[in-house]
Amino acid sequence: MSDLADVAKQFRAARSDPHLAVLEGFHAVKHAIRFGAAFLALVGTDADAAGRLADALAPDLRERLADNLRVVSPETFARLAPQPPTTGLMGIARRPQVDLHAVLSSPEPRPVVLLEDPRNLGNIGACIRVAAAAGAAAVLTTGAQDPWHPEALRGAAGLHFALPVAPFPEPTFHDRQLIAVAPDGDPFDPAQMPSRAMLAFGTERHGIGDELLARADDRVSIPMRPGVSSLNLATSVAAILFGWRLTRAAPGPP
Repeated sequence: MSDLADVAKQFRAARSDPHLAVLEGFHAVKHAIRFGAAFLALVGTDADAAGRLADALAPDLRERLADNLRVVSPETFARLAPQPPTTGLMGIARRPQVDLHAVLSSPEPRPVVLLEDPRNLGNIGACIRVAAAAGAAAVLTTGAQDPWHPEALRGAAGLHFALPVAPFPEPTFHDRQLIAVAPDGDPFDPAQMPSRAMLAFGTERHGIGDELLARADDRVSIPMRPGVSSLNLATSVAAILFGWRLTRAAPGPP
């Protein structure tokens, strides 16, 4: 089998493997390396160009990137993704195992983000990126979408490896208070938010379903200018998480 066919087959198989993650682009690869991803493949079209990007944007990772990069032709690279990244880097890494019980029972004063049946993979990725930046404990999702889909990984710039990310097929909340972010809730007061809350956000179009709302301990809404009826899902997650973060004394990393 030729190198081209071998590499293309490896990436094609990884896209449907529930144990693997396909990382597209320099920033996704950078964050995955920085947060300890175990790579099975790392390919690029130009080692010198990759080194220059590392020098400019992630000098701490230059050696690790150079040691693991396999250079392939632009023609081979173009076959590895529906829209090959212009930065000329892609990788395959193992998805970390997530112990949901450990995540939910952790005593650390950090909220968990629950996305109920999100539909847009780019939105899922953007929510994960925001949650990683804010220092949330985890991002969990219900519904059919895989939060580790390559499109979600692209939207998160590889920050899935910075915190636990997992499907949540049977939501149980342990001792965490379930706070539903909904238009009919009380205005959000970050100072009053339980530090170990489970923050639930609904679908982009329909919001949180009745069953989950009925289980909520509280409902909060994001104050907005009159006449503005809604926010993008990732923007809503950002508003709540950074409201929480800015009221705390500089929480450290998860």
